Amino acid sequence: MSAHVKKPGWFTVNVFNRTVAWMTRRGVSIWGSRVLAVRGRTSGQWRTTPVNLLTVDGQQYLVAPRGHVQWTRNMRAAGGGELRLGKNVDVFTATEVPDDDKVPLLRAYLKRWKAEVGVFFNGVGPDSPDEDLRRIAPDHPVFHLTVTS
Repeated sequence: MSAHVKKPGWFTVNVFNRTVAWMTRRGVSIWGSRVLAVRGRTSGQWRTTPVNLLTVDGQQYLVAPRGHVQWTRNMRAAGGGELRLGKNVDVFTATEVPDDDKVPLLRAYLKRWKAEVGVFFNGVGPDSPDEDLRRIAPDHPVFHLTVTS
C-alpha cells in the first residue's frame, strides 16, 4: 500500500469542508456530495467527512483524491459505513477496488471533479493515457459501495 497522503490546509478544513458538509446535511448535494460516516478503527466512534459519490454504470464508488487518509483507513477496518444527504441515510458495505481495475474509475472521477481535486493527482487528468492513471492508482484508494438499506 502506498503512503501517499495530501493533508488538507486550514481553508479546506475550516471553511470549504464545513460549508459543503453543512449544506449536504441539509439535503443540498453539491456535485454529488455526501457526508460519509464511518466508525473509527481504534475509537469505534462515528467519524464524518464530506465526499464526492461517483456513479459509473449504475455502481457507486468513493475515491480518495488525497490518498490514504483517515477515512480510507477507517473504511478498511469497518468494511462500510453510511452516506448521508439531508435526512436520507444509505447504509453500505465497501469493497476496495484493486489497482488494476481503477483506471476507468479514476478517469470518470477526474472528468467530473478535476477542477476541485485535480491538484492531488500529480498532473494526471481525465484525458491522460491509461499508463499514467495506472501509475497513480496505488496512491488513490477506491471503494465499491453496496447499499444495504
